[in-house]
Amino acid sequence: MNEILTQEKSIYLQISEMIENDILRDILLEEERVPSTNELAKLYAINPATAAKGINLLVDQNILYKKRGIGMFVTAGAKERIRMKRKEEFYDNYIRTLIEEARSLGISKEDLVKMINDYEEK
Repeated sequence: MNEILTQEKSIYLQISEMIENDILRDILLEEERVPSTNELAKLYAINPATAAKGINLLVDQNILYKKRGIGMFVTAGAKERIRMKRKEEFYDNYIRTLIEEARSLGISKEDLVKMINDYEEK
């Protein structure tokens, strides 16, 4: 978790994304303890409630779970859940928009595939 917070989006969302990124990169493994809200607050000089909001978002998505008196831990299968969630977001944010724009410009599926293949060959 050595990333820098930006002004682009809410801090709690950035905290949850940083934890997700660490899980995807195998920095945080399944059943491993994640930094506490106080540790995150100190590390990023933020309010502990903001850090807790980011962690609770991951709890709601079954990415993290709480062991009472010990802390928050990565759930089994969290990495795959994050991958699936991000694939869906990628599709919704990029692919769907790309296809809709291609249709509005009269670009066929075949032409779109050719454009992608041509791009990959560069």
